[in-house]
Amino acid sequence: MSDPQINFQRSSVTSTNDTSQKIRNLRQKARRGAAAVFGLVLTGSLVVVLAVTLDHGFIGISQTELRRSVDATAMAACWELYDQQLASPSGDVSLTSIRNVATSAAAQNLINQESPLLGISSDDLAIGHYDFNGGGFSTSLVHGANAVRIRLTRQSSLNGELPLFFGAITGQNSLSLQQHAVAAMINDIKGFYTPANDLETIDILPIALDLETWLDVVAGRTPDSFHYGSGQLSSGSDGYHECNLYPKGTGSPGNRGTVDIGGRNNSTADLSRQVLHGISRSDFIALGKPLEFDSNGEMELNGDTGISAGIKDELASIIGQKRMIPIYSSVTGNGNNAMYTIVRFEGIRILDVKLTGSKNGKRVIIQPAKMVARNAIISSTGTSSSQFLFSPVMIVE
Repeated sequence: MSDPQINFQRSSVTSTNDTSQKIRNLRQKARRGAAAVFGLVLTGSLVVVLAVTLDHGFIGISQTELRRSVDATAMAACWELYDQQLASPSGDVSLTSIRNVATSAAAQNLINQESPLLGISSDDLAIGHYDFNGGGFSTSLVHGANAVRIRLTRQSSLNGELPLFFGAITGQNSLSLQQHAVAAMINDIKGFYTPANDLETIDILPIALDLETWLDVVAGRTPDSFHYGSGQLSSGSDGYHECNLYPKGTGSPGNRGTVDIGGRNNSTADLSRQVLHGISRSDFIALGKPLEFDSNGEMELNGDTGISAGIKDELASIIGQKRMIPIYSSVTGNGNNAMYTIVRFEGIRILDVKLTGSKNGKRVIIQPAKMVARNAIISSTGTSSSQFLFSPVMIVE
């Protein structure tokens, strides 16, 4: 016969164990419930973070594409501005033609696989002047047009706002974007970088012209007897006045001559090569100093007064072609001891050459011609501005 007290103790132990087990089960269920809730909250948070991350990445890509498109559009428009100015001595340009080029360029540079439209307001396209030395872009054309400003947008009114993938989650279904760019051709040129290799040359004609005569040419105080157009040269006016590079003795500056961009006392063979092919890397090295204006906007070059008939054939062979020439403010010394103070470089075209016969009949007729200066060094002081010489088109803003 069992002891009642022992049975009671066993029953109490069993009851206690059951209660403990139930408590443990309840706690486990509570933990599982809390984990499930936490998991749901965490999953939701991760979904939101993922949505924001994906949309942020999409926005970044879109902004990059918009930046690329507006840069390409501005550069295309500025090159069109340059091409139009080449054809117009007065500098007149067609805004319609520039807009057509810009519209085409924008359409070819897709944003999110779509061709953006260029707006029609002056905020979307403007022609103006860019002052490289702190003035920035201005629509004033007092100093001439050398820049184009473009704005491209994705807005509800034009091209549509950028659609976002997870707007239902983040609360933002679309985003407005805009970018602007200014492309310019800079005429503050103070010199030239050394060509990178022996195959590259700089189209500088090694013949100097005095500043006084150049200013007369630009002001229209010299003859306009030659017409150059469509690659053909004829008599008649074309809006660009001319002058004679050959020194004519007293009555006009008589110290014009060749300059040594290379070794001192360049030979006729050196000058002939430079007339035909430009200034080489070896010429820059032989010069022994940078071909660059100093802080006063000046550069000293040794030279030789007069122009030798030994380079007449080479000069005649480049009639109609463009070259850059150094412009000097003063010259000291005579013969091959002449020292020219160069104050700017300008673009010209050779029109007529005759270096035989009487001195009064000798001539190297040139006219101003806008051209792009490869390897140009841009001045940061504005002391070396050219009127017919520009850097390649570049993005400046």
